[in-house]
This record gives sequence, structure tokens and C-alpha cells, in this order.
Amino acid sequence: MNAIEFTAELSGAATLSIPRDVAARLPKSGLARIIVLTGGDADEAGWQAAAYEQFLRDDPPEDAIYDSMG
Repeated sequence: MNAIEFTAELSGAATLSIPRDVAARLPKSGLARIIVLTGGDADEAGWQAAAYEQFLRDDPPEDAIYDSMG
């Protein structure tokens, strides 16, 4: 599966325009999987940043016992 990413301005219409340079890179036939991502609200962005920061932190010393299991 190949991914081609681009941004588009939403206008409230029931159609989404694909830029010409992107359309030229698409296959001429076949199926395509379309995923539309839109910006979240400020609270969601803050939550995601905090979750990512927590994920990158080192484990506390009391969790080191789990490193020897396996």
C-alpha cells in the first residue's frame, strides 16, 4: 500500500478537490482507501502532547523488576 499526503481547504461542499500534482501520481484505475484527518480542538492537542511526553519518559525505579522477567 502506498500513501500520498496532501492538505485541502474544506468549503462545506460535498466534494474534496485533489491537487493536480497529486492526481498525476495516482494510479489510473483500481481502488483507493481515503482517510480524512481534520484538526482537533486545543484540549485534544494538549492531551496528545502530554500523553506522548509521558510515553517517552523512563520507567520509575520500582518498575525495574519487570525488566528481568521474560
